[in-house]
Amino acid sequence: MFASIPDLLRLVAVPFFGYVAYLDVKTRRVPNRLWLPLTGLAILLLVWDGYTVYQLGSSYAAEIERQRFILGVGFSLFFVVPLVYGFWLIGGFGGADTKAFWVIALLFPVFPVYRLHELGLTSSPEFLPLVEPNLPVFSLTILSNTVIVGIVYPFALAARNAATGYVSPGMFIAKPLSWDDLAGEYGTLLSFPERSLTDDLSFSGLRAYFSWRGLDLDALRMYLQYRGLSLTDIRADPDRYRDPDSLPAAPNDPGDGSIPTDDAEEGTPLADGGEVTDGEAERAYDDPWGAEAFLADIEGSAYGTTPQDLREGLEMLTEEDTVWISPGIPFLVPLFFGLVLSLTVGDVLFVALETAGLV
Repeated sequence: MFASIPDLLRLVAVPFFGYVAYLDVKTRRVPNRLWLPLTGLAILLLVWDGYTVYQLGSSYAAEIERQRFILGVGFSLFFVVPLVYGFWLIGGFGGADTKAFWVIALLFPVFPVYRLHELGLTSSPEFLPLVEPNLPVFSLTILSNTVIVGIVYPFALAARNAATGYVSPGMFIAKPLSWDDLAGEYGTLLSFPERSLTDDLSFSGLRAYFSWRGLDLDALRMYLQYRGLSLTDIRADPDRYRDPDSLPAAPNDPGDGSIPTDDAEEGTPLADGGEVTDGEAERAYDDPWGAEAFLADIEGSAYGTTPQDLREGLEMLTEEDTVWISPGIPFLVPLFFGLVLSLTVGDVLFVALETAGLV
């Protein structure tokens, strides 16, 4: 037989993660309900494997197999799961990324075995994955392979920036965009000294770039939707909309900040036409742009946005024609490729360390 029935069923994860990777690129949203079927399957297969290992008997080989299973499950659930949760707490992973790795930890605690010779693909008894490390925890292999694949993205971004003449440490984390292209982008506005990535060419300046993260573009779309405005409206008359009294009495539902699937502008006009009062250009408002009132009125936190983040982002967008955004990494894409790599090659990091003579 090519593989055990549980390991065959685990291959369902490949098209599933291919689909959620597509969603991550297209919308940066993965509905929670999508994880439920695979989570249920993972729990079922974990119980199935546990029962199978328990029934192996009392031979030395059976005892080794039991120890391998217990080690894999224990390490996967009590190390990989908390590790991924820790990454989420510090902002390294998004919510969907975290759920994905939790499912991976349940579904792939130990290395599966796929016998190629059973399919007639080879005459020798070769197996996939090809390389199994000394610590046979498959979810950890998938995590490390995902990180390795993900490293490619910053270098691709740097190459894109270098091709347009922007060379600095920041070239690995940000890209320039015209203000009117923001409606179709996911990411975070960055505020650099003098709005330039080229003023600090030393690598010691890299740490500072990460402290310049500003307004999340999802939160910006929520704000515009709430007010029934577009960026064009904001830029055309910033003094008017800076006045907190210009907030609509009956605002729109802000939504979740996802990119509209049609060709509509980013703000949905209010039913009453969005009538507002004119502000005074030099007046010092207690709540410029109505940022604090907006965040207090909506449900949730608008992706951790503060009133100051929103105000600074809006001010930037009224002044700058080109802005810099950190696009972030749609991490489910490298996860998909990391999974495929793990199921075929195996542990790439272990191969590298073994080649270097470090293991």
